[in-house]
Amino acid sequence: MENKATIIALSGKGGVGKTSISAAIVKLLAEAYPDKKILAIDADPAVGLSTALGIEVETTIDDIRKEIVATVEDGNTRAAIELLGDARYKIFDALVETDGFAFIAVGRPESAGCYCKINAYLKEVISILSADFDYVVIDGEAGVEQINRRVMEKVTHLLLVTDASKKGTQVISTIKSVADELVMYKKIGAIVNRLPDESVIPHINTNGIPVLSYIENDKNLAIFDIEGKDITKLPDDSNVVAGVKKALTELEIL
Repeated sequence: MENKATIIALSGKGGVGKTSISAAIVKLLAEAYPDKKILAIDADPAVGLSTALGIEVETTIDDIRKEIVATVEDGNTRAAIELLGDARYKIFDALVETDGFAFIAVGRPESAGCYCKINAYLKEVISILSADFDYVVIDGEAGVEQINRRVMEKVTHLLLVTDASKKGTQVISTIKSVADELVMYKKIGAIVNRLPDESVIPHINTNGIPVLSYIENDKNLAIFDIEGKDITKLPDDSNVVAGVKKALTELEIL
């Protein structure tokens, strides 16, 4: 059965505002489609999306994975279907439901160096979960790791976030070239975030990736960050909310 969910994955270098943009996407989808099922997945080990959405995380996907792995001795593989059945049941328990959307965090893998197991597991989780939702928003980790490991094998929309820096635009170019080989996506586009002002726009080169919107520095967001308020409460005329709305409109999601 083909999955009909709209899956929006965000990627880009660290520190460009992916998490704020992910939260703004969730806010706008929840407001536009109150009758649809929306899922936010925090796939960044830094776990920032929960804060941005005002959510307390009790159980992460990695907690569940560790629990399941602990029940299987090394070298003894239980039937995959049984493990996944177990996981599915636990994963739905770990979902945090709010008024407009559901949320789940991937959490941190136990070893600093190796993301392999968690990424394989994350891929399964994304496909299990997305079957039950209309919209899935994935706040990805910085850089190309998850795409490199084919975690995001099937997404409908790949949203690359950069700031005005050369490094930021180089990272999204690299991500796009990796994604072109490894990811099945229907639409791709960039958001250029945290612009000092519009005068820098002519100097930004996204190497042919279409720019969906340019977002200038957002004072509202800065105050929200300082006060620890969740981004779903940002006013609609905030730069981030207005810019994300423009991007989602360009992608024909709104």
